[in-house]
Amino acid sequence: MGATPLTTDSIGRALRALRETSGLTGDVVARRASMSAGKLSKIENGRTLPNVQDVDLVLSALGVSAEVKDQFLATARAEVTEATAWRLLRRMGPWKHQNAIKAIEANTTLLRLFQGQLVPGLLQTPEYATAVFSLPPALPEETRARTVAARMERQATLYEPGRSFHFVICEHVLRWLVCEPAVMAVQLDRLVSLSRLPDVTIGVVPLAGRMPDFPMTCFSMHDDRLVLVETFHSQVTTRDPKDVQTYVDTFERFAAVALYGDHMRALVESIRDGFLPQQERI
Repeated sequence: MGATPLTTDSIGRALRALRETSGLTGDVVARRASMSAGKLSKIENGRTLPNVQDVDLVLSALGVSAEVKDQFLATARAEVTEATAWRLLRRMGPWKHQNAIKAIEANTTLLRLFQGQLVPGLLQTPEYATAVFSLPPALPEETRARTVAARMERQATLYEPGRSFHFVICEHVLRWLVCEPAVMAVQLDRLVSLSRLPDVTIGVVPLAGRMPDFPMTCFSMHDDRLVLVETFHSQVTTRDPKDVQTYVDTFERFAAVALYGDHMRALVESIRDGFLPQQERI
């Protein structure tokens, strides 16, 4: 790339030059980046302005050096919008969004996720996920099935060697009935089971305790390089080091007051038992 500074106008052309130098076809790079070949073509030809997530996925697919990636992402952070409206993701196909998240997770060694609204997607049962995607605005049946299947496929990463996961969930999330009580009970059993995996840490912030902060949004941190934040209207992506540190600090505050191990499992099982008929309780 030399010393020529990148601008937003030149990002697409530069990405295309990198791809051509690599010898990879657009179809191959698009597939690795979990986007359509048409979208990649529009980015390369300057017809679509890529967001930070798009640039990161393409660069990861190309396998560029850390120096080149930093140069591109610095430009994307400074000048390219990082908020993607949910309505646009619905129009694109929610299952494609799941595939994009899967690609990000594939390049993550340590994933830390805070959730004050729902059970994290990587920990959901198919029935719970179906209930989530049935909430307004509900997805059409076929779209919902494809999206749930894509979310379930993401969960294979929990068993891959060389990765670590730290989930912090607020207790009220485990009590909210977004589905039938029996489905909720099975979901909580799954949390208990997954908490025993060697590289999975699950903490629950108890209601009976002093809250360290307000759980305003849910977010995931991918190593110390990327944070995805979910709001009511959009998903926000940030790589700005100051922003990332804000979320690291927030996560640590909640993690510090969470219950883990046997204490966490005892709490989750007590909540689960409340969803079971009397004769089924242990």
